[in-house]
Amino acid sequence: MTHTETHDTAARAAAAGAPGTPAQAAAKDRASQKKGAPQRQKAAAGGRRKAAAKRQPKVAKAAGSARSKQAVAPRAESKGARIVALLRRPKGAPLAELQKTTGWLAHSVRGFLSIAAKKHSLQIESTKNEGGDRVYRIQ
Repeated sequence: MTHTETHDTAARAAAAGAPGTPAQAAAKDRASQKKGAPQRQKAAAGGRRKAAAKRQPKVAKAAGSARSKQAVAPRAESKGARIVALLRRPKGAPLAELQKTTGWLAHSVRGFLSIAAKKHSLQIESTKNEGGDRVYRIQ
């Protein structure tokens, strides 16, 4: 069989719509619905769909709820409590010491300090010491 015969055979098979041709493969690549996905609403016997039930708006929480704007101390055994205890010292705590105490990376410690300042109503002061290390303490 020569090279030209191979191309002729492939061209005839593609023209005849043989399976495995690009035109047939594209027809099989249809989108299918995922398992467990909600199905569309089916028409009733009369040919009309039921109107969707209207949802009630969510009721806003009372402004004076128990947890709103209330400072809560961290659990005594948590890493957060250990950080707060170190920050309460008169000289504060350098970032490296906070990392060593918790086993966290620097960005995690800084993220905790940011959240703790808001969540626990703390005023956290950040300064640099003579060595250029960042030191945090509660004012």
